[in-house]
Amino acid sequence: MGPRAVPALAVAGGARAEAGGAVLTVRNLTVDYGVGAGAVRAVDAVDLEVHPGGFLGIVGESGSGKSTLLFAIAQLLNPPAEIVGGEVRFRGTDLVTLGASRLRHLRWREFSVVMQSAMNALNPVKPLAAQLKDACQEHARMPAREIRERSAAVLRMVGIDPVHLGSFPHQLSGGMRQRSMIAMALLFEPQLVIMDEPTSSLDVVAQRSLMIQIKRLQEQLGFAVVFVTHDMSLVGGVADQLAVMYGGKLVELGVTQKVFSNPLHPYTAGLLEAFPSIGEVRRRLTGIPGSPPDLRHRLAGCRFADRCPEAVPDCLRVDPPPEHVDGRLVRCIRVRERAGRGG
Repeated sequence: MGPRAVPALAVAGGARAEAGGAVLTVRNLTVDYGVGAGAVRAVDAVDLEVHPGGFLGIVGESGSGKSTLLFAIAQLLNPPAEIVGGEVRFRGTDLVTLGASRLRHLRWREFSVVMQSAMNALNPVKPLAAQLKDACQEHARMPAREIRERSAAVLRMVGIDPVHLGSFPHQLSGGMRQRSMIAMALLFEPQLVIMDEPTSSLDVVAQRSLMIQIKRLQEQLGFAVVFVTHDMSLVGGVADQLAVMYGGKLVELGVTQKVFSNPLHPYTAGLLEAFPSIGEVRRRLTGIPGSPPDLRHRLAGCRFADRCPEAVPDCLRVDPPPEHVDGRLVRCIRVRERAGRGG
């Protein structure tokens, strides 16, 4: 497929996803750290789908498995982490079975990744122009003039004056560094952009500004987003779908608005009660007592049972299967009871 024109940028992307089909399909994805009896199951049989132009937020506490899931999707896991089951289909192709050469071709041109800390991801001894040039030359044959024009165009798209092509990372603010990483991720207008807590090092004003920028670019260019964060409030206004992870499992997945207005898993409710909400009646923030489970030990029942205010004896014995309730996937043996009383 030839280059397509977008505002201020000629793009040489690959084939687009078929209308109505998922750009990303994750089925039964399982990731272990280590092997044998001492292996820790960090991601346990996760199912997800993201459609073209969709925005999926993945939330949960530290240690819930969300970043491991993201790196497994992007095929960026390093030993001792290993995918031990399931598949990750990008436009129908299972990335888990692809060789390194084919993955390098797809990564960045067809899907790209924005890392958590731009200061660590960017090369500190190269100006932005050199780093954008390296990315262009790694994934396409482009003349120097086109590289310069494209580099300037993607910086403008994220609100950075191209004069900063000559700047080194340490000369930029935290927000500009993160936007530079997003610009680099959009060089070839990929169908999917995977983001690992890109706002975590920013203050709340810069976080809000960056989220608005990401949503605007998504609507403008039509790419899908998988966005990992520990802050539910950050994705509440931008994500179409919300996936809540706990102890390596997906405990609730559904339309964001529904999840916020009527959480069906007690853990989701606990997360929502742990941050203030503007415009509501003032209430005490309750938080969630206890700590996430130690995944080094085998857990027989629900992984949230010992922290759950609604747990019954069966919760300690029964590992709840996923149930579809109110258009959502929920892992809780009391989900229908909870749905019946309105959350």
